[in-house]
Amino acid sequence: MLVVLPTLLMVIFGYAANFSVTTVRTTVVGPRALATQARLPSLFDVTAVEPDAGSAQATAALRRGTASVVLDTTTTPITARVDGADLFAAQSAVGALSKLGFSDVKILFNPGLKTSWYLVPSVIGLILTFVGTVIASIGLVREREAGTLEQLAVMPLRPTDVIGGKIAPYFVLAGIDLVLVTLLGVGLFGIPFNGNILVYALGAVLFLFTVLGLGVLISTLSRTQGQAIQGAMLVLLPQVLLSGMIFPLAAMPWAVRWIGYGLPLTYFSTISRGVMLRAAPLASLWRSLVALAVMASVIFSLAVLRFRRDLAPSRPVHHRSGPADGSAGV
Repeated sequence: MLVVLPTLLMVIFGYAANFSVTTVRTTVVGPRALATQARLPSLFDVTAVEPDAGSAQATAALRRGTASVVLDTTTTPITARVDGADLFAAQSAVGALSKLGFSDVKILFNPGLKTSWYLVPSVIGLILTFVGTVIASIGLVREREAGTLEQLAVMPLRPTDVIGGKIAPYFVLAGIDLVLVTLLGVGLFGIPFNGNILVYALGAVLFLFTVLGLGVLISTLSRTQGQAIQGAMLVLLPQVLLSGMIFPLAAMPWAVRWIGYGLPLTYFSTISRGVMLRAAPLASLWRSLVALAVMASVIFSLAVLRFRRDLAPSRPVHHRSGPADGSAGV
């Protein structure tokens, strides 16, 4: 923890700390799409060219998150629509479009390019990560130190029953925190909530199961509260710096970016920003929802297996009484 971890964090985070976006996903629509594509610099990564599409399709592409910039050639001058919810890509795109002479640039979903609108949806997930990993892991380790788990080991309970019972209070508390910080974000910072609250709730529930599973897994690997805190911090720090919360994933090197794709906060940030700012439909967020569901299943399975190993040695072994030769005793 004192030698290897700081070295590892310095190398990984040194590569991750970059605000410069080198590519912006771009869609070009309208009859002059091919001609417009030809004059774009390398910053604009044109992923779709749709000559038959119009303004409605352009806005829909931004709402779905399939593009950060859409150039609409059905209008004169050409209209550039930019996804303001993707803050760093939007800032790079607006500057480049201005240099190219695009006079009609419309920023959607975050017109003022406010940093708080970009950060707060991720901060909500960060708070839930803290509750799920740090608080849950410390609480379970404290019960191990107090002997509570050993008492449960001699009772006719399955490991899944014990884990479910232990994380239920944390799940309720985290749910209360979710509602509280979401209301604070909307009321205090003026962040809009444009999307479907049920989609947001589904993503939050899957995310909570994932981070609570991480807390349980850390507790099974720890013997003291100090070890649990160290393990939780080891999980928490990458969530802050490699999930796209502060530094854009698109600006990270390929190897570091794949670490970000393995973090649950990456997908919750996508869901919360998509729902709150863009009113993104469920169909455009299903990949992030599936990723969280898979993570929750894998992490909980590992936690249950580890928990079973911890409880198994403590379970009493019952022997049949009587002589070894099987004859009846007197």
